[in-house]
Amino acid sequence: MYLAKRLVLAHFWVAFIAFFAAILLGEWQMYVRSPLSPWVNNPEHYYRSVTAHGTVMGYVLPTLVAMGFGYAISELSLKQPLKGVRWAWAGFWLVIAGTLMAAITTALGKSSVLYTFYPPMIASSFYYLGIVLVVVGSWIWVALMSVNLYTWKKANPGATVPLAMYGNVAGAYLWAWTSVGAAVEILTLILPASLGFTDTINAGLARVFFSWTLHAIVYFWLMPAYIAFYTLFPRAIGGRLYSDTMGRVAFALFLVFSMPIGIHHLFADPQVGAGFKFVHAAMTAMVSIPTLLTVFTIVASAEVVGRLRGGKGPFGWVRALPWDNPMMLAVTFAFIMLGFGGAGGIINMSYQLNESIHNTQWVTGHFHLIFAGAIVIMYFMVAYELWPQLRNSGPLSARLVRTQLWLWFVGMMILTMPWHLVGLLGAPRRMAYYDYTHPALEPQAITVTISTFGGLLLVISAAMFLYILATAKRQSALVPEFAFSKAVHPGTKPPAVLNSLGLWVAMMIALTVVNYGYPIVQLALTPEASVPIVPVGER
Repeated sequence: MYLAKRLVLAHFWVAFIAFFAAILLGEWQMYVRSPLSPWVNNPEHYYRSVTAHGTVMGYVLPTLVAMGFGYAISELSLKQPLKGVRWAWAGFWLVIAGTLMAAITTALGKSSVLYTFYPPMIASSFYYLGIVLVVVGSWIWVALMSVNLYTWKKANPGATVPLAMYGNVAGAYLWAWTSVGAAVEILTLILPASLGFTDTINAGLARVFFSWTLHAIVYFWLMPAYIAFYTLFPRAIGGRLYSDTMGRVAFALFLVFSMPIGIHHLFADPQVGAGFKFVHAAMTAMVSIPTLLTVFTIVASAEVVGRLRGGKGPFGWVRALPWDNPMMLAVTFAFIMLGFGGAGGIINMSYQLNESIHNTQWVTGHFHLIFAGAIVIMYFMVAYELWPQLRNSGPLSARLVRTQLWLWFVGMMILTMPWHLVGLLGAPRRMAYYDYTHPALEPQAITVTISTFGGLLLVISAAMFLYILATAKRQSALVPEFAFSKAVHPGTKPPAVLNSLGLWVAMMIALTVVNYGYPIVQLALTPEASVPIVPVGER
């Protein structure tokens, strides 16, 4: 790497330290809600904790990881110094400043809104301004990724954009457009109410704007993980990527299909018409296509390795895979959790079935499997892969890394499976207290207790992760040059439409306008959608 080592390290350290603090808060929440602990008698403490946990996990961790990984990808794949390093540091410090603003207001009890922007409940304006700073800092990263790719293309006319950079810039553009919904909601609706300029707010319109961001942000979280699937996994296990073209198709389709689907989170909202709910449900099913393409391509890449290692017959290659390789374990665990989480998502996207699990612990189990499970385990591997480059260290201990990954996987499964069960029984999420002496809740006590022990394993795993990174020893010898995975057929030029993102960005914007335009205009022209605001502390 050229100039960006300190920049990438800064992003990663802040992201992972904040992540560990959020893990501790999450485990505390589970403990005080379980039969293992007497109730703390102040639900406000619980809701502050949920807000802090969700804000870090939903906004701070993935944004900083995507930014840090993106800067590393830009230098390592394009083989040119990062353009705009000073701007990159400015973006980093904006994210830090915004995080601190949001954290302080949350700690003071001024923003216990559970990390979602759903009026009429309104937090302190400083919380929202903090979120705005985080988003603005990330937009600087978006601009720099675009500038660096443009600079490289100008110097290499007609060349194929490296797959890692193609996915990186696709993720940046997705985030830029995804964040517009929440940004418009905060700047035009929430901040005026929070600052006291109005005592009412158009709650229906605000929820639709937030749904613009709410589900598409998941695919922004996923992008670094998918880049790792395509560009790190095959090389790490000693093989090659089955299809470079398939990777480009997957990244392009994420742009198209991940945006116009957020209204499926508003199935229970009476202010959105059933027609658009159906449209968004149907579009939500389409987002499975790039995921299924990815699973096929990555499994095919693994089969190439297994057969090169002597695997015979239909499944002999599975036994021949390097199962002692941490990356092999991590991707396997990620796919298992992605499979379970995706199966739960099919229930969530169904207009009829969603009624059975809406706002229950089932939903909590679903998104923890997707984000905290499949995505975060690949964030670990991104850090492990880059750490020798960033710290000039020797190889990390494979034994410790495998142990940490096993703890994370087992802990996540123990955490989330009971949540799915009690969700089917009707246990609500976002509740500060459950009376397990009540006959209706008594049978759920054991499942909640089991989940708490799963969370404890996650705390241990997260602590091990930080320990492995912190104890990596510097070495005097030069670290081998970093390499991304090569395709089975290198040098194959992709179609022009898969070597740029213009068409896919245009389709993303057009589909968003079609799927959100009418509900937004309709609710903006509906005075009855405005309701009195409820400041935090008065609910």
